[in-house]
Amino acid sequence: MQDICVMGLGYIGLPTASVLATHGYEVHGVDVNEDVLANLSKGEIHVDEPGLSILVKAAVKSGKLTVSREAVAAEVFIVAVPTPCTKDRTCEYGPLRAACEQVAGVLARGNLVVLESTVPPGTTEEVVIPILEKSGLKAGPDFSVAHCPERVLPGRIMTEIVENNRIIGGIDEESRRKAKALYETFVEGEIVLTDARTAELAKLAENTYRDINIAFANQLSQTCAALGINVFDVIEATNLHPRVNILSPGPGVGGHCLPLDPWFIVEKAPETSSLIVEARRINDDQPVLLARKVLKALEGVQDPVVAVLGLTYKADVDDVRESPARSFVDALRDSGIEVRLHDPLVKPGKINGLLPLPEALTGADALCILAGHTPFKTLDPDATARAMRGRLVFDYSYILPWNLWAKLFNIITLGNSENNNELLKKSVFSS
Repeated sequence: MQDICVMGLGYIGLPTASVLATHGYEVHGVDVNEDVLANLSKGEIHVDEPGLSILVKAAVKSGKLTVSREAVAAEVFIVAVPTPCTKDRTCEYGPLRAACEQVAGVLARGNLVVLESTVPPGTTEEVVIPILEKSGLKAGPDFSVAHCPERVLPGRIMTEIVENNRIIGGIDEESRRKAKALYETFVEGEIVLTDARTAELAKLAENTYRDINIAFANQLSQTCAALGINVFDVIEATNLHPRVNILSPGPGVGGHCLPLDPWFIVEKAPETSSLIVEARRINDDQPVLLARKVLKALEGVQDPVVAVLGLTYKADVDDVRESPARSFVDALRDSGIEVRLHDPLVKPGKINGLLPLPEALTGADALCILAGHTPFKTLDPDATARAMRGRLVFDYSYILPWNLWAKLFNIITLGNSENNNELLKKSVFSS
């Protein structure tokens, strides 16, 4: 297997294509976005991921990576197109169907087709294979098909695409064998072989488990607020148990995976997914609940102004997909609050109305930190106090050195009430 065609050049497809190209394969990438293709043909990337730019430039310069809008004949096809969630919380198969239609047009006997996109259980057999068989070939006897879901974390994709364990779910033994032979040329982690449906559900279960764990942490933070207890002390103490690992609460769950993937399980098995649905409700409600805490603290303030820092779905990334910051900001603005936005990592155009930090802080009555970007850890409390009108800080990322900030501000964090400064002073684990 030397010729590979990668369908979709986004957050997963482009890193996959570049890694394969730098491992000696002849790779052709396919995407529908003309701007993306124009930039890639010059070795320029549209995905901000550490280490990716170097690989793409090397692959394009060597001629090992070429791009276009149309699939070309190859020995292997890797489908890594978006599978977004619709408004009715089901999978949008449009991009996947279109990619498979292209592959079917050039598919040949002996080829291997690998689906990396995250999909509901049964998609490989019920959606992908019927389209591929429009080629006149039969899956199994004539060509191989496997599902190998991506398992990488934005910000660490180039490391984890190589080091992480991989699941390969083939439709038959030959499909599993061929897919393993491909992935073991660049994957250093363990490769586990199974069937396609198991691989599909395993990927969804990974992200759903984390979503449920975060929902528990978020609900625990609400309980702590009611009882006057520091939630982070509770979690850190609890996690001292060797068989417990509660994740951290936060302003909500965002990104392209955790808020969406659980619904693919619900789509296929709604009668056995009540826990998943409840976890999704808790995490979706979290940013609005936290916005209400801000509104309550600002009662009586005339024409209040709130500065919101950190608008991505998590710290130290530029990704705003499904960010809970949107619901948080909307809830404030719907109540008539003037909201000023600042995020040093978000590129202009991704979010309207971004301001420089000094402009966002000047005259603000409250400061809210949602995504705990590293630059925020070194914010100067004295300079911030001089710029702001009020003295309220909602540290929903829990990154500020409270012992410094509490001298000038009333700090409110997740799971704590208006008496937060006293709780922080009593904290066993915080520093």
